[in-house]
Amino acid sequence: MSYLQVGKREQLLMGVFITSNLPFGWEKCVSEDGKVFYVDHANRRTTYSDPRLAFATEEKEHAQDFRQRFDGSTMALQVLHGRDLAGKVAIITGANTGIGFETARSMALHGCTVVFACRDAKKSQEAISKIKAERVNASCEFIELDLARLHSVKTFVTNFKLRYKKLDMLVLNAGVFGVSFSLTPDGYETTFQVNHLSHMYLTLQLESLMGQGSRVVVVSSESHRFSNLSSATLSQTSLSPTSATHFWSLMAYNNSKLCNIAFGLELARRWEDKGIIVNSLHPGNMVSSELSRYWWFYRILFAVVRPFTKSLQQAASTSVYCATAPELEGATELYFNNCCRCEPSAAARDPELARILWDLSTTMIQAIISPGDGDGDGSGDGVVSDN
Repeated sequence: MSYLQVGKREQLLMGVFITSNLPFGWEKCVSEDGKVFYVDHANRRTTYSDPRLAFATEEKEHAQDFRQRFDGSTMALQVLHGRDLAGKVAIITGANTGIGFETARSMALHGCTVVFACRDAKKSQEAISKIKAERVNASCEFIELDLARLHSVKTFVTNFKLRYKKLDMLVLNAGVFGVSFSLTPDGYETTFQVNHLSHMYLTLQLESLMGQGSRVVVVSSESHRFSNLSSATLSQTSLSPTSATHFWSLMAYNNSKLCNIAFGLELARRWEDKGIIVNSLHPGNMVSSELSRYWWFYRILFAVVRPFTKSLQQAASTSVYCATAPELEGATELYFNNCCRCEPSAAARDPELARILWDLSTTMIQAIISPGDGDGDGSGDGVVSDN
């Protein structure tokens, strides 16, 4: 059988695509007697079989024609096995701890330039140092981002655009859970603004740096299924209450996670013609991270169930999969759990709810950031996308 050359980077063999580049960490060598062999430097092993055959992908009939390769036990580093992300630039919110850190670590160890979009500079630098201890030349950078302040989002985008001219992957990972009622400096309920509103504003401000093949990954939760929002009840007050009356932190979290998916699906529809891939996901149930830090009861509960839940590496696998999997090229407007496509709730799939949420969120952003207040780089992005 012979190869049919179809491009500089790929070859097609009987309906299977084989990359022309060796997997990450591999080197092709020739012995003294002329035999070709391959060295896996990361795992210190040698083989006479071409490792590219293990990373072949099937020819797709349509964008959503892909098979499940991973499951809930898969580690993020396993998703990236053999992948070289050199030349890729990613922003990960909340990258200095928990699932966000494992997402950033896994991608940075495979050559990706990762920008830590976080509030705590010291904690972020400590996290970056841990990654550099594993890979000295890992490319990681901290840029301050406080999701409780929309103007901080605007400043972050300005600073990012001064350093980078493109964005390949945006992972909206940061979030709060179990927070008592409080208002941000912008006057919005904290869980709603941190988990949804500021992430929406961040994404739209970065639009000019994303293009064909760029990916937006929205980290949501199965908790979205227990939201009490609907297209009939959606309002600014239901999204962001102004007093503690009838406020329940768990429901606020559920509602924010529904907003994540509804925003992701609406964004995917609006950006489909741009070739930007937008997908949402559930990382895992009650994963042991700092998410439970705001109330002692949740800390105890998360500690009790820890032996029965995913590790942080397992929890980060679906984020990494959505951000990097080659078979998801062109596959947008989807929701994933355990690296597998699944259906979100009926409310999350409601286009009317998504449209109302988009309009309300836009109004709330413009109340803080005036419509004429661009990002100062001359790109003309303004406050939100006009699509």
